[in-house]
Amino acid sequence: MSFFGFGQSVDVDILLNDADSRRRAEHKTEDGKKDKYFLFYDGETVSGKVSLALKNPNKRLEHQGIKVEFIGQIELYYDRGNHHEFVSLVKDLARPGEVTQSQAFDFEFTHVEKPYESYTGQNVKLRYFLRATISRRLNDVVKEMDIVVHTLSTYPELNSSIKMEVGIEDCLHIEFEYNKSKYHLKDVIVGKIYFLLVRIKIKHMEIDIIKRETTGTGPNVYHENDTIAKYEIMDGAPVRGESIPIRLFLAGYELTPTMRDINKKFSVRYYLNLVLIDDEERRYFKQQEVVLWRKGDIVRKSMSHQAAIASQRFEGTTPLGEARTPGPLSDSGNRQLRIKSNSSAEKGTKRKN
Repeated sequence: MSFFGFGQSVDVDILLNDADSRRRAEHKTEDGKKDKYFLFYDGETVSGKVSLALKNPNKRLEHQGIKVEFIGQIELYYDRGNHHEFVSLVKDLARPGEVTQSQAFDFEFTHVEKPYESYTGQNVKLRYFLRATISRRLNDVVKEMDIVVHTLSTYPELNSSIKMEVGIEDCLHIEFEYNKSKYHLKDVIVGKIYFLLVRIKIKHMEIDIIKRETTGTGPNVYHENDTIAKYEIMDGAPVRGESIPIRLFLAGYELTPTMRDINKKFSVRYYLNLVLIDDEERRYFKQQEVVLWRKGDIVRKSMSHQAAIASQRFEGTTPLGEARTPGPLSDSGNRQLRIKSNSSAEKGTKRKN
Protein backbone atom coordinates (compact mmCIF):
# COMPACT_ATOMS: atom_id res chain seq x y z
CA MET A 1 0.00 0.00 0.00
CA SER A 2 1.28 3.48 -0.86
CA PHE A 3 1.04 6.15 1.84
CA PHE A 4 1.77 9.73 0.73
CA GLY A 5 3.66 8.25 -2.21
CA PHE A 6 6.24 6.39 -0.11
CA GLY A 7 4.81 2.86 -0.18
CA GLN A 8 5.97 -0.17 -2.09
CA SER A 9 5.41 0.45 -5.81
CA VAL A 10 6.90 -2.80 -7.12
CA ASP A 11 6.29 -6.51 -6.62
CA VAL A 12 9.44 -8.61 -6.22
CA ASP A 13 9.56 -12.35 -6.79
CA ILE A 14 12.34 -14.96 -6.76
CA LEU A 15 12.11 -17.76 -9.30
CA LEU A 16 14.44 -20.77 -9.47
CA ASN A 17 15.60 -21.98 -12.87
CA ASP A 18 14.79 -25.62 -12.08
CA ALA A 19 11.60 -24.98 -10.10
CA ASP A 20 9.56 -27.36 -12.30
CA SER A 21 11.88 -30.32 -11.80
CA ARG A 22 13.38 -29.73 -8.36
CA ARG A 23 12.09 -31.92 -5.57
CA ARG A 24 10.28 -30.38 -2.61
CA ALA A 25 10.51 -31.50 1.01
CA GLU A 26 8.24 -30.97 3.99
CA HIS A 27 9.70 -28.93 6.80
CA LYS A 28 8.24 -27.83 10.12
CA THR A 29 7.75 -24.11 10.71
CA GLU A 30 7.97 -22.26 14.04
CA ASP A 31 4.22 -22.59 14.64
CA GLY A 32 4.44 -26.38 14.28
CA LYS A 33 2.86 -26.57 10.83
CA LYS A 34 4.51 -28.23 7.84
CA ASP A 35 5.15 -26.55 4.50
CA LYS A 36 6.90 -27.75 1.37
CA TYR A 37 10.11 -26.08 0.23
CA PHE A 38 12.58 -26.63 -2.60
CA LEU A 39 15.18 -29.19 -1.51
CA PHE A 40 18.93 -28.67 -1.97
CA TYR A 41 22.07 -30.54 -0.97
CA ASP A 42 25.57 -29.43 -0.11
CA GLY A 43 27.53 -28.25 -3.15
CA GLU A 44 24.56 -27.73 -5.44
CA THR A 45 24.29 -24.57 -7.53
CA VAL A 46 21.44 -22.18 -6.75
CA SER A 47 20.33 -20.14 -9.76
CA GLY A 48 17.27 -18.27 -10.91
CA LYS A 49 15.76 -14.87 -11.57
CA VAL A 50 14.69 -11.89 -9.50
CA SER A 51 11.56 -10.53 -11.13
CA LEU A 52 10.41 -6.91 -10.70
CA ALA A 53 6.84 -5.99 -11.65
CA LEU A 54 5.94 -2.30 -11.42
CA LYS A 55 2.48 -1.75 -9.98
CA ASN A 56 2.07 1.46 -11.96
CA PRO A 57 3.66 1.20 -15.42
CA ASN A 58 3.57 4.99 -15.82
CA LYS A 59 5.87 5.58 -12.84
CA ARG A 60 9.59 5.03 -12.58
CA LEU A 61 11.24 3.30 -9.63
CA GLU A 62 14.35 5.00 -8.32
CA HIS A 63 16.75 2.82 -6.37
CA GLN A 64 20.23 2.76 -4.86
CA GLY A 65 21.04 -0.69 -6.19
CA ILE A 66 19.53 -4.17 -6.50
CA LYS A 67 21.13 -7.29 -5.06
CA VAL A 68 20.37 -10.90 -4.20
CA GLU A 69 21.88 -12.85 -1.29
CA PHE A 70 22.13 -16.51 -0.34
CA ILE A 71 22.19 -16.79 3.46
CA GLY A 72 22.49 -19.60 5.97
CA GLN A 73 21.81 -18.51 9.53
CA ILE A 74 21.07 -19.76 13.02
CA GLU A 75 18.52 -18.02 15.21
CA LEU A 76 18.31 -18.76 18.92
CA TYR A 77 14.82 -17.98 20.17
CA TYR A 78 16.05 -16.53 23.47
CA ASP A 79 18.33 -14.17 21.52
CA ARG A 80 16.13 -13.22 18.57
CA GLY A 81 17.87 -9.92 17.95
CA ASN A 82 21.07 -11.66 16.84
CA HIS A 83 21.21 -13.81 13.72
CA HIS A 84 24.36 -15.90 13.42
CA GLU A 85 25.21 -16.23 9.72
CA PHE A 86 27.49 -19.09 8.66
CA VAL A 87 26.92 -18.63 4.90
CA SER A 88 26.60 -15.21 3.25
CA LEU A 89 26.92 -14.74 -0.52
CA VAL A 90 25.97 -11.59 -2.43
CA LYS A 91 25.36 -10.85 -6.12
CA ASP A 92 24.84 -7.28 -7.32
CA LEU A 93 22.14 -7.23 -9.98
CA ALA A 94 21.92 -3.53 -10.85
CA ARG A 95 23.75 -0.32 -10.04
CA PRO A 96 21.89 2.71 -8.63
CA GLY A 97 19.44 4.11 -11.19
CA GLU A 98 15.85 3.78 -12.30
CA VAL A 99 13.55 0.94 -13.27
CA THR A 100 11.16 2.12 -15.97
CA GLN A 101 9.47 -1.16 -16.78
CA SER A 102 9.00 -4.65 -15.36
CA GLN A 103 12.08 -6.78 -15.81
CA ALA A 104 14.01 -9.77 -14.47
CA PHE A 105 17.62 -10.19 -13.37
CA ASP A 106 19.48 -13.51 -13.60
CA PHE A 107 21.62 -14.77 -10.73
CA GLU A 108 23.71 -17.85 -9.98
CA PHE A 109 25.50 -19.02 -6.85
CA THR A 110 27.81 -21.80 -8.02
CA HIS A 111 28.47 -24.94 -5.94
CA VAL A 112 27.23 -23.38 -2.73
CA GLU A 113 28.53 -24.83 0.51
CA LYS A 114 25.64 -25.85 2.74
CA PRO A 115 27.34 -27.55 5.69
CA TYR A 116 24.36 -28.12 7.99
CA GLU A 117 20.84 -29.52 7.72
CA SER A 118 17.83 -27.23 7.97
CA TYR A 119 16.31 -27.51 11.43
CA THR A 120 13.43 -25.99 13.38
CA GLY A 121 13.43 -26.90 17.06
CA GLN A 122 12.00 -25.71 20.34
CA ASN A 123 14.70 -23.12 21.00
CA VAL A 124 16.61 -22.76 17.74
CA LYS A 125 16.11 -22.48 14.00
CA LEU A 126 18.67 -23.11 11.24
CA ARG A 127 17.48 -21.84 7.87
CA TYR A 128 18.73 -21.15 4.36
CA PHE A 129 17.08 -18.51 2.20
CA LEU A 130 17.44 -16.24 -0.80
CA ARG A 131 16.89 -12.53 -0.21
CA ALA A 132 16.39 -9.95 -2.95
CA THR A 133 16.76 -6.30 -1.93
CA ILE A 134 15.96 -3.09 -3.80
CA SER A 135 17.78 -0.37 -1.86
CA ARG A 136 15.88 2.90 -1.59
CA ARG A 137 16.42 6.12 0.34
CA LEU A 138 13.53 5.74 2.74
CA ASN A 139 12.50 2.09 2.76
CA ASP A 140 14.09 -0.92 1.09
CA VAL A 141 11.96 -3.45 -0.78
CA VAL A 142 12.86 -6.95 0.41
CA LYS A 143 11.71 -10.39 -0.70
CA GLU A 144 12.84 -13.65 0.92
CA MET A 145 12.41 -17.27 -0.18
CA ASP A 146 13.31 -20.15 2.13
CA ILE A 147 14.77 -23.42 0.92
CA VAL A 148 15.46 -26.68 2.75
CA VAL A 149 18.85 -28.40 2.91
CA HIS A 150 19.37 -32.08 3.72
CA THR A 151 22.76 -33.50 4.63
CA LEU A 152 23.44 -37.01 3.33
CA SER A 153 25.74 -39.62 4.82
CA THR A 154 27.13 -42.95 3.69
CA TYR A 155 26.83 -46.24 5.53
CA PRO A 156 29.15 -45.99 8.55
CA GLU A 157 32.16 -48.28 8.43
CA LEU A 158 32.05 -48.92 12.16
CA ASN A 159 28.58 -49.69 13.48
CA SER A 160 28.95 -51.94 16.46
CA SER A 161 26.05 -53.32 18.45
CA ILE A 162 25.10 -51.94 21.86
CA LYS A 163 25.11 -54.42 24.73
CA MET A 164 24.72 -53.57 28.40
CA GLU A 165 23.70 -55.29 31.59
CA VAL A 166 21.97 -53.12 34.18
CA GLY A 167 20.03 -53.73 37.32
CA ILE A 168 19.35 -53.39 41.01
CA GLU A 169 21.46 -55.74 43.06
CA ASP A 170 19.63 -58.81 44.33
CA CYS A 171 16.39 -57.50 42.79
CA LEU A 172 16.65 -57.12 39.03
CA HIS A 173 19.30 -57.86 36.42
CA ILE A 174 18.51 -57.38 32.76
CA GLU A 175 20.69 -57.42 29.67
CA PHE A 176 19.64 -55.42 26.65
CA GLU A 177 21.21 -55.35 23.23
CA TYR A 178 20.53 -53.35 20.07
CA ASN A 179 21.86 -54.56 16.73
CA LYS A 180 23.54 -51.23 15.85
CA SER A 181 24.59 -47.93 17.38
CA LYS A 182 23.95 -45.87 14.22
CA TYR A 183 20.66 -45.89 12.32
CA HIS A 184 19.47 -44.08 9.22
CA LEU A 185 16.13 -42.28 9.40
CA LYS A 186 14.21 -45.12 7.69
CA ASP A 187 15.97 -47.90 9.57
CA VAL A 188 14.63 -50.56 11.91
CA ILE A 189 15.92 -50.94 15.48
CA VAL A 190 16.25 -54.65 16.21
CA GLY A 191 17.21 -55.97 19.61
CA LYS A 192 16.55 -58.18 22.61
CA ILE A 193 16.02 -57.80 26.33
CA TYR A 194 17.05 -60.75 28.47
CA PHE A 195 15.97 -61.12 32.11
CA LEU A 196 18.76 -62.61 34.22
CA LEU A 197 17.16 -61.99 37.64
CA VAL A 198 13.61 -60.87 38.48
CA ARG A 199 12.64 -60.36 42.12
CA ILE A 200 10.41 -57.31 41.73
CA LYS A 201 7.03 -57.34 40.05
CA ILE A 202 7.44 -55.65 36.68
CA LYS A 203 4.10 -54.96 35.01
CA HIS A 204 5.08 -52.86 32.01
CA MET A 205 8.12 -52.15 29.83
CA GLU A 206 8.58 -49.74 26.95
CA ILE A 207 11.25 -48.10 24.83
CA ASP A 208 11.07 -44.37 24.20
CA ILE A 209 12.89 -42.38 21.54
CA ILE A 210 13.97 -39.11 23.14
CA LYS A 211 15.29 -36.09 21.26
CA ARG A 212 17.49 -33.81 23.34
CA GLU A 213 18.06 -30.32 21.99
CA THR A 214 20.89 -28.34 23.61
CA THR A 215 21.36 -24.64 22.88
CA GLY A 216 23.76 -22.01 24.17
CA THR A 217 27.14 -22.27 25.84
CA GLY A 218 28.57 -21.95 29.32
CA PRO A 219 26.06 -20.78 31.94
CA ASN A 220 23.44 -20.08 29.26
CA VAL A 221 22.82 -23.69 28.24
CA TYR A 222 19.26 -24.86 27.68
CA HIS A 223 18.18 -28.49 27.39
CA GLU A 224 14.85 -29.53 25.90
CA ASN A 225 13.79 -33.18 25.92
CA ASP A 226 11.06 -34.31 23.55
CA THR A 227 9.66 -37.85 23.55
CA ILE A 228 9.30 -38.70 19.88
CA ALA A 229 7.94 -42.23 20.26
CA LYS A 230 6.77 -44.72 22.89
CA TYR A 231 7.00 -48.40 21.98
CA GLU A 232 5.49 -50.97 24.35
CA ILE A 233 7.56 -54.14 24.42
CA MET A 234 5.98 -55.97 27.35
CA ASP A 235 2.76 -55.90 29.32
CA GLY A 236 2.85 -58.33 32.20
CA ALA A 237 5.33 -59.87 34.61
CA PRO A 238 8.51 -61.38 33.11
CA VAL A 239 10.26 -64.43 34.53
CA ARG A 240 13.93 -65.28 34.83
CA GLY A 241 15.43 -66.42 31.55
CA GLU A 242 12.75 -64.78 29.42
CA SER A 243 13.83 -62.97 26.27
CA ILE A 244 11.80 -60.09 24.81
CA PRO A 245 12.41 -59.16 21.13
CA ILE A 246 12.45 -55.56 19.92
CA ARG A 247 11.63 -54.35 16.43
CA LEU A 248 11.04 -50.61 16.12
CA PHE A 249 10.52 -48.99 12.71
CA LEU A 250 11.84 -45.41 12.56
CA ALA A 251 10.22 -44.40 9.26
CA GLY A 252 6.95 -43.41 10.90
CA TYR A 253 8.44 -40.81 13.23
CA GLU A 254 9.52 -37.22 12.77
CA LEU A 255 13.30 -37.50 13.14
CA THR A 256 16.34 -35.54 12.03
CA PRO A 257 19.97 -36.60 11.77
CA THR A 258 22.05 -36.30 14.91
CA MET A 259 23.61 -32.82 15.07
CA ARG A 260 26.63 -32.20 17.26
CA ASP A 261 27.90 -28.73 18.13
CA ILE A 262 26.45 -27.06 15.03
CA ASN A 263 28.45 -23.86 14.51
CA LYS A 264 29.06 -23.99 18.29
CA LYS A 265 25.44 -22.94 18.83
CA PHE A 266 23.33 -26.07 19.34
CA SER A 267 23.21 -29.87 19.30
CA VAL A 268 20.50 -32.44 18.69
CA ARG A 269 20.99 -35.94 20.07
CA TYR A 270 18.79 -39.02 20.25
CA TYR A 271 18.47 -41.60 23.01
CA LEU A 272 16.76 -44.95 23.42
CA ASN A 273 15.17 -44.93 26.86
CA LEU A 274 14.35 -48.33 28.36
CA VAL A 275 11.56 -47.85 30.94
CA LEU A 276 10.32 -50.43 33.45
CA ILE A 277 7.30 -49.88 35.72
CA ASP A 278 6.58 -52.09 38.71
CA ASP A 279 3.23 -52.85 40.33
CA GLU A 280 3.73 -49.96 42.78
CA GLU A 281 4.07 -47.51 39.87
CA ARG A 282 7.79 -46.99 40.42
CA ARG A 283 9.61 -46.21 37.20
CA TYR A 284 13.13 -47.34 36.38
CA PHE A 285 14.95 -46.36 33.23
CA LYS A 286 18.24 -46.58 31.37
CA GLN A 287 19.18 -44.30 28.48
CA GLN A 288 21.53 -45.11 25.64
CA GLU A 289 22.52 -42.64 22.94
CA VAL A 290 22.22 -43.67 19.29
CA VAL A 291 23.34 -41.80 16.19
CA LEU A 292 20.83 -41.04 13.43
CA TRP A 293 21.89 -40.20 9.88
CA ARG A 294 20.18 -39.45 6.57
CA LYS A 295 20.66 -41.91 3.73
CA GLY A 296 20.49 -40.71 0.14
CA ASP A 297 17.86 -41.97 -2.26
CA ILE A 298 20.48 -43.57 -4.49
CA VAL A 299 22.51 -45.87 -2.26
CA ARG A 300 23.31 -49.53 -2.09
CA LYS A 301 19.96 -51.29 -2.08
CA SER A 302 21.12 -54.49 -0.43
CA MET A 303 22.21 -54.65 3.17
CA SER A 304 25.89 -54.93 3.88
CA HIS A 305 27.25 -58.32 4.89
CA GLN A 306 27.76 -57.26 8.51
CA ALA A 307 24.26 -55.77 8.75
CA ALA A 308 22.72 -58.97 7.35
CA ILE A 309 24.56 -61.13 9.87
CA ALA A 310 23.51 -58.84 12.72
CA SER A 311 19.87 -58.98 11.62
CA GLN A 312 19.89 -62.78 11.40
CA ARG A 313 21.51 -63.00 14.79
CA PHE A 314 18.77 -60.96 16.45
CA GLU A 315 15.95 -62.66 14.63
CA GLY A 316 17.16 -66.07 15.83
CA THR A 317 17.12 -67.53 19.31
CA THR A 318 20.85 -67.38 19.97
CA PRO A 319 21.44 -66.41 23.63
CA LEU A 320 23.13 -63.13 24.32
CA GLY A 321 26.82 -62.88 25.10
CA GLU A 322 28.50 -63.07 28.44
CA ALA A 323 27.11 -60.74 31.07
CA ARG A 324 29.31 -57.96 32.32
CA THR A 325 29.23 -56.17 35.65
CA PRO A 326 25.75 -54.72 36.01
CA GLY A 327 25.41 -50.95 35.74
CA PRO A 328 22.98 -48.80 37.72
CA LEU A 329 19.39 -48.39 36.61
CA SER A 330 17.86 -44.95 37.18
CA ASP A 331 14.50 -44.29 38.79
CA SER A 332 11.90 -41.72 37.75
CA GLY A 333 13.33 -39.08 40.07
CA ASN A 334 16.53 -38.92 37.98
CA ARG A 335 18.44 -40.44 40.90
CA GLN A 336 20.94 -43.21 40.29
CA LEU A 337 20.14 -46.41 42.17
CA ARG A 338 23.42 -47.46 43.75
CA ILE A 339 24.47 -51.10 43.74
CA LYS A 340 25.37 -52.28 47.24
CA SER A 341 27.21 -55.52 47.88
CA ASN A 342 25.32 -58.14 49.90
CA SER A 343 22.33 -55.88 50.44
CA SER A 344 19.19 -54.94 48.57
CA ALA A 345 19.23 -51.77 46.52
CA GLU A 346 17.49 -48.60 47.58
CA LYS A 347 13.98 -48.35 46.30
CA GLY A 348 13.05 -45.59 43.89
CA THR A 349 10.80 -42.72 44.83
CA LYS A 350 7.19 -43.72 44.49
CA ARG A 351 5.52 -41.76 41.73
CA LYS A 352 1.97 -41.74 40.52
CA ASN A 353 1.26 -41.55 36.83
